[in-house]
Amino acid sequence: MNDHTKTPDTPAAEDLGFRHELFPYQGEDAFLDGAVSFIEDAVAGSETVLVAVGAPKQEILRQELAGTDAAHAVAYLDAAELGRRPGRLISAWQDRITEGMTKGQPVRGISESLWQGRTPGERAELQYHEWLLNQAFTAAPAWWLLCPYDTTTVDADVLRSARSNHPLLRTAQSGPNTDYQEGPYPHPDLGAPCDPYQELVFRSGELAQVRGKVTACATAHHLEPDRLLDLLAAVTEAAANSIRHGGGTGTLRTWVEQGELVCEIHDTGHLQDPLAGRLRPRFDQIGGRGLWLIHQLCDLVQIRTTQHGTTVRLITTLN
Repeated sequence: MNDHTKTPDTPAAEDLGFRHELFPYQGEDAFLDGAVSFIEDAVAGSETVLVAVGAPKQEILRQELAGTDAAHAVAYLDAAELGRRPGRLISAWQDRITEGMTKGQPVRGISESLWQGRTPGERAELQYHEWLLNQAFTAAPAWWLLCPYDTTTVDADVLRSARSNHPLLRTAQSGPNTDYQEGPYPHPDLGAPCDPYQELVFRSGELAQVRGKVTACATAHHLEPDRLLDLLAAVTEAAANSIRHGGGTGTLRTWVEQGELVCEIHDTGHLQDPLAGRLRPRFDQIGGRGLWLIHQLCDLVQIRTTQHGTTVRLITTLN
């Protein structure tokens, strides 16, 4: 297939700031038409192109672009690794964009999340990530991110969320998405802890008790020692945040559910910045590194905050 549909008269990314575009498609041929057109357009404009899709999609793109000017202009990212921990995705894109911008070139990206085999928590955080992208890059250097969704395989609830989280929509051509919702984001409820669970109320001077409770639960379920050290560092940061910013006290709950060790910390504080912990801290930044560290150390982090309190769930897989 060599005849790809061009999106007519699409403005350059630098004219419009961050462009976050939903690309719903049906099947492999439609994916190729949209993705190759997008890539060829970028290469014609001397833009850096980053593609984060699954291995099968990478292969068909490489084959389709073989022998063209775009063949060596695309940098492929491992979508499975990149999207394994949703809380790290924004900073990963941040790093790649900065790298491209230092070369003096505008940046375009294609990012297709891998939805199959995800836990409900991972799916929820991936959906939230799509909404957070709009907040993260509002004031950043202009770039363009195309997000393909295969409507023949992706679940209906994921497609509904995607339509709400992308300001732009690509069908016959690129344009505003009338289904986009600026916010506030409609978080799904975290649900109650799984019985049986352990609970500990802690305050200043009692972080050792917090670590002891987590260690006992993790050891009973055979968490590997090096992963336990990571988890203890993350839980200590979360508990310390509760003491400093959450009213001086907090509640720790621990339990195991479907092969995951969950450590939940609740306090009466309110987290105002939805991007807290998602952006890489600056070298000259004072404070604000705790949530960033938590995202680096855990397999999944879920945060829910209201005027009445904040809940942080730190999830570590046991296998």
